[in-house]
Amino acid sequence: MKNIGLLIIGFVVGALVVFLYNSNNHKTEKHTASKPPSGVISPDEIKMLSQEYNERYKIINDSLFKDSKTGDNRSSWYKLEDIENYLAYAKQQAIDNGNTLDGLRLYLGAHPDTNEEEGLTTLFFVPTGYNNTSEGGFIAVQGVGNDLSDSDGLNAGKNGMPPKANYPQ
Repeated sequence: MKNIGLLIIGFVVGALVVFLYNSNNHKTEKHTASKPPSGVISPDEIKMLSQEYNERYKIINDSLFKDSKTGDNRSSWYKLEDIENYLAYAKQQAIDNGNTLDGLRLYLGAHPDTNEEEGLTTLFFVPTGYNNTSEGGFIAVQGVGNDLSDSDGLNAGKNGMPPKANYPQ
């Protein structure tokens, strides 16, 4: 009878520990999810940055797209699901290539001209990270933010509507 009592007490204590552990994890997740990441800017700052680009855009547009119906592209839109799927894919590809993904870099690029349409400016993601090798020391020092040139990028964004539209669209 004494062993059954200890078993029941052990079960209750174990269930209580699991409950407290899970409830603390949910609180932590909610707290970190609502904290803005570094680099967040306000709508006013977004407008200012977009306006500051106007002179550069005009130079590019007037010289390269002077006869264009739409003008060059100023933005790229990515579906949230595509970005989430790309992050999972890039993490796994980095691991498969012996690297650790530590971020993404955005590059400006341009699609090639075709017979059907002009090649507009695009923004594409390139994964960054570091190689998972150490030099035999106890503490490994890794670089930060190097392009992972053996990994795929993401360029599935849609042009702004219209392509020359400034913020906000």
